[in-house]
Amino acid sequence: MLATLIDAPFDDRAFVFETKWDGFRVVAHADHGEVRLYSRGGKNLTNVYPAIAKALTKVRHDAVIDGELVALDRKGRSSFQLLQEARKSRARLRYCAFDLMYLDGHDLRRLPLLERKQKLHRILRGGSLVRYSRHVRRNGIRAFRAAARKRLEGVIAKRAEGRYYSGRRTREWLKIKTGKRQEVVIVGFTRPRRSRKYFGALALAVRKAGRWQYVGHTGTGFDAASLRTIYGRMQKLLAARKPVAGKVPNEQATIWVRPRLVGEVKFTEWTKDGRMRHPAFVGLRTDKPASKVVREYEAHLERK
Repeated sequence: MLATLIDAPFDDRAFVFETKWDGFRVVAHADHGEVRLYSRGGKNLTNVYPAIAKALTKVRHDAVIDGELVALDRKGRSSFQLLQEARKSRARLRYCAFDLMYLDGHDLRRLPLLERKQKLHRILRGGSLVRYSRHVRRNGIRAFRAAARKRLEGVIAKRAEGRYYSGRRTREWLKIKTGKRQEVVIVGFTRPRRSRKYFGALALAVRKAGRWQYVGHTGTGFDAASLRTIYGRMQKLLAARKPVAGKVPNEQATIWVRPRLVGEVKFTEWTKDGRMRHPAFVGLRTDKPASKVVREYEAHLERK
């Protein structure tokens, strides 16, 4: 189940409000001491994050749990950039569980959200590596302001009586971000200048009407490790032809790559011609295929 992006926080007694974790979705299947972890796209992650899988073996039920894998910084905030480096560092990984789809042979998806969460809270075990995603009732504006003060990604509003719709994006779940973020696909790069190594900037695109649409270049947000990693992966995807439609700034100096690598950027606003203003790279994503990356529009939610 996926959330719809909206443009502003709100208060509503029919909704509960949770932290929007800055990581990626992981579904955990716990079966009486055996655990398998899967990405949103169905990739088996059990051997990638063995500590999380081991912690969830303490859930002594047959259960399918929905949650977010995150890496925490020194202030306890989830950081997508830290998560990118988790396999090479001692990042504090956590699994933040927020929903329960199946329990001991019973499909819970038609039950109200709060009833599913109550059952999840009762069965959840795993020590410090597994967290129950707490919520507040009604006061969404206050929750959003608190998230902004703490520099969190945002909040998720969920209808308290809502059902779980697998694989669907609905308005039962709404996401309100404290800053603008967008998934993108890397389609090219420029050569580095001065002391910069590997590449200068990345050319970015999203999918639109069956074609790749250019949305901007970014040359910020990288450290030495990410420059090296991204460059190495792009070398395996070099392309002779431009994969995007239309003109691209600095086109003659751009080296094209096949659109396979998915990343995420933060930016200030969209321009009238569909470009991101001041995009900064946040990290690569491995939980979504490039073909599914489209521009995300903020919906306006009419309030009574």
